[in-house]
Amino acid sequence: MSLSELVGTWSGSNGFRLIPADPLVELPAAASVTTAAGGHLTLLAYSWQHPDDGPQDGLVLMELAGEDDAVVATWGDSWHRKPDTMSLSGTRTADGLISLEGEYAGEWGWRIHLGIGEPRELLIRMENVIPAAHATSEMPAGPYPVMILQLR
Repeated sequence: MSLSELVGTWSGSNGFRLIPADPLVELPAAASVTTAAGGHLTLLAYSWQHPDDGPQDGLVLMELAGEDDAVVATWGDSWHRKPDTMSLSGTRTADGLISLEGEYAGEWGWRIHLGIGEPRELLIRMENVIPAAHATSEMPAGPYPVMILQLR
């Protein structure tokens, strides 16, 4: 999958939770994917609703970084990252999945996975990665999904 395959206007739902033990709360979501700079940059603009804090939005600016399917990105979100952005890096796999990773607050991690499903569906999964030093029985070390957007 090339990044241009993501181009379009998408709508659907987002499942959100703050901690692993919480259920995913499903609310409406939407996204728009465009290209810029002669197709070298891909911009994902999305909107979602927080169960308590209402409407939110975010941006992921991506570019292919070389011929080895490396992807670099900058991510910002009105709820998760305000006012800062996060730099992410990752890869585009042979099956078309784009997987990005970044760090925050020292050793915590954040992952964003993007892919196209069938029938034509944009899937975005955002994961928080709990470091071993902060793990508990309710929040074990490793990744867990915080947001799962399913858009058509």
